[in-house]
Amino acid sequence: MTDEKLYDVAVVGLGVMGGNLALNLASRGHRVVGYNRTPDKAHALAKEHPDANLGVAETTAELVAKLARPRRIILMVPAGKPVDDSLDAFDELLEQDDIVVDGGNSLYTDTDRRAKRAEARPWRFVGMGVSGGAEGARLGPSIMPGGDPEAWEALKPLLESIAAKSEYGACVTHCGRRSAGHFVKMVHNGIEYGDMQLIAETATLLRRGLGQDAQAVGETFKAWNAGELDSFLIEITADIFRTDDPKAEGKPLVDAILDRAGQKGTGRWTVKASLDLGVAIPTIAAAVDARVLSAGKTLREKAERAFEREPIAERPVSLTVSVDELGDALYASKIASYTQGFTMIEEASREWDYGIDLAEVARIWTGGCIIRARFLGRVMDAFKADPRPDNLALSPDFTEDLKRRVPALRKVVSEATAQGVPIPGFATSLAWFDTLTTAQGSANVIQAQRDYFGSHTYRRVDDPDTAVHTDWPRFD
Repeated sequence: MTDEKLYDVAVVGLGVMGGNLALNLASRGHRVVGYNRTPDKAHALAKEHPDANLGVAETTAELVAKLARPRRIILMVPAGKPVDDSLDAFDELLEQDDIVVDGGNSLYTDTDRRAKRAEARPWRFVGMGVSGGAEGARLGPSIMPGGDPEAWEALKPLLESIAAKSEYGACVTHCGRRSAGHFVKMVHNGIEYGDMQLIAETATLLRRGLGQDAQAVGETFKAWNAGELDSFLIEITADIFRTDDPKAEGKPLVDAILDRAGQKGTGRWTVKASLDLGVAIPTIAAAVDARVLSAGKTLREKAERAFEREPIAERPVSLTVSVDELGDALYASKIASYTQGFTMIEEASREWDYGIDLAEVARIWTGGCIIRARFLGRVMDAFKADPRPDNLALSPDFTEDLKRRVPALRKVVSEATAQGVPIPGFATSLAWFDTLTTAQGSANVIQAQRDYFGSHTYRRVDDPDTAVHTDWPRFD
């Protein structure tokens, strides 16, 4: 086989994401060979898209033989054992400076383990987050590679060619050392959970609290998407509420969807990692909790009957907030969620020496990914500032934003809570803000309790550097 006939890159795993990524690569002029555990899927993809000129390999050995050196292999297989199985299959077939990229949603600790394994091999390993769903994979996703910097330099032209393009450039960057790429992608998904929960709560309040029908809710989100709240998730929510149920003419499809949210685990991983790092992410955690609670649909129905609560669709709810105030509450909560996520990324970078550039993370999220939004350009600018803010909320622009919008958030939370409408995303965002901005809180009581029952000591206001224990008296 001559070099002219060799392929530039291989995609392993030709499901929805892998198949679309292979087509994206081919559309940018790269010669792509595909491999799937079930070869029929690879052949079907090649036949369905003849213009892509996709090659097909039926074994891993055949795939390796068809690639130009140094070989570039992108795994788009499910996280967990399938990734390890793929690495086992290629291990003895690869040579010096060949690169294997895990482009799935792998847990970052698994990526660290795989990177350690690759250190003893001639080939290189890269953990890479990819966001944008099927459409993003096909037309241009946000790409978050980490790990070996030399491997990044070899992959850079390829990845820049297929990444989404925003006004800030190609939405791909080297996120940092070892598992940084998959860690950043995990937190992206955590922020995504928060965004989705806040938007869902907003839609419910528009309908139940302000009396808008589904079409009107769609128009409200459409109007918001033309302004500061412009984002992919706001855009698709506008479409969702304007879509009729094909089985019930004149009724919204969203009302026919079972109130039980699914999840694939990245939100839970984010919350677990935040606990390990000691970073509070209550808005994101509330969104994960809300999905967990939603899964208990039968239990919730039983509890609603036990406490004799009217179904939310029938319950009289009347909010005095305006549509603009509700938009302000959503924006303020969005700032809270993003501040929590970026704080977590920064702490992980410090703790594990990732070397992550927060401004670059914000930049590559301006296009392609699920949380792409207009305000990410401002986030990027905030982290480029000198001095850099302690967190996003303390960047002067965002501080002013919160000052203007928190009163609306407080009003929304107060009225919705008083009328029994569940708004965990809004409520925890406000609690996070109030705790962050309260210099003297209640932790002194907790420290006294810890010292009382466990002799854990405490520190005095007048001598914060000295640990103190008190033999607490008992009063009858």
